[in-house]
Amino acid sequence: MKIAVASDHAGYELKEEIKESLANAGHEVLDCGTASGDVRVDYPDWGFKAADAVASHKAERGILVCGTGIGMSIVANKVKGIRAALCHDHFTAVMSRRHNDANILVLGARVLGSDVAEDMVKAWLAEPFEGGRHCFRLEKISAYENENSNSREAASGGGRTVVIDHPLVRHKLGLMRNKETSSKDFRDLVQEVAGLMVYEVTRHLPLEEVEIETPVAKTRVFTISGKKLAIVPVLRAGLGMVEGILKLVPNAKVGHIGLYRDPDTLKPVDYYCKLPCDISEREIFVVDPMLATGGSAAAAVSHIKDRGGKKVSLVSLLAAPEGIAAFHEAHPDVDIYTAAVDSHLNDHGYIVPGLGDAGDRLFGTK
Repeated sequence: MKIAVASDHAGYELKEEIKESLANAGHEVLDCGTASGDVRVDYPDWGFKAADAVASHKAERGILVCGTGIGMSIVANKVKGIRAALCHDHFTAVMSRRHNDANILVLGARVLGSDVAEDMVKAWLAEPFEGGRHCFRLEKISAYENENSNSREAASGGGRTVVIDHPLVRHKLGLMRNKETSSKDFRDLVQEVAGLMVYEVTRHLPLEEVEIETPVAKTRVFTISGKKLAIVPVLRAGLGMVEGILKLVPNAKVGHIGLYRDPDTLKPVDYYCKLPCDISEREIFVVDPMLATGGSAAAAVSHIKDRGGKKVSLVSLLAAPEGIAAFHEAHPDVDIYTAAVDSHLNDHGYIVPGLGDAGDRLFGTK
């Protein structure tokens, strides 16, 4: 498991002990700072880094340490998608996972001894989420977050992972997952979900006021401020998303990138690339239903950047944590928009639980 850790000066010594314990247990550690216990620092500077790493799926979980743990827990819970639990013993650490699905554990270095902290970390990492009635409660928290998104996300310069979990999107995604859904219905659902996702993907587009005349009177209305857009599907499965997006932004130009995944190496192999000649002047949405290993999506974005593309976002119906991490490592400046982040990849590189091979289901080839 990849775990982001961070502390202020008061928590530095305990953080270092936890890092060593995690490494010895076979975990990958992403140290977000601080780098010394001798220099006084401000805990928000380090807490936000680790919380952002977890929220963007660059790390699967996080552990934060300060003097009491209170400051770090306040910081982490300001970040959308974070459920940080300040725990004081084995029981609270276990329950924070079992009932709250906490993705960040917060510890107070001046409250806990090293042995107790190490025991809590082991228990917290091993304990599964119970689900059941607790899912409904966590969904209420997510709904509130989505309705009151914080300014940190809006001000981000790139590299976010934005999960679009509107009830209609979740409902239609559930229908798509069902193996009994026909190819025709699957194609319709892909277009519908892609269209619904456009609302969030284009939320940042600038507007300007213009004067028009209605059948009754003159008035001023808003229009998109001369923004040039391009949609670039990754062939072949990405084609299924294009029409749903074009219904909302019909003036966007469409490019195509041909990639397939080698079944043995799971590496992308490219065979075609055709982009609008003014791609450098456009905001580009790369569309690919499945972000699995991340290889094809990363290669597609590299092709676009090599040809002058600057502002790029990736739009996928489903993503796996492994793919998100690999993609962000390759393109830390590119946002990912997805309808869901699933559990993991299986031995064949398929997303679990996923929805199967999107291309085969779209075109009825398997």
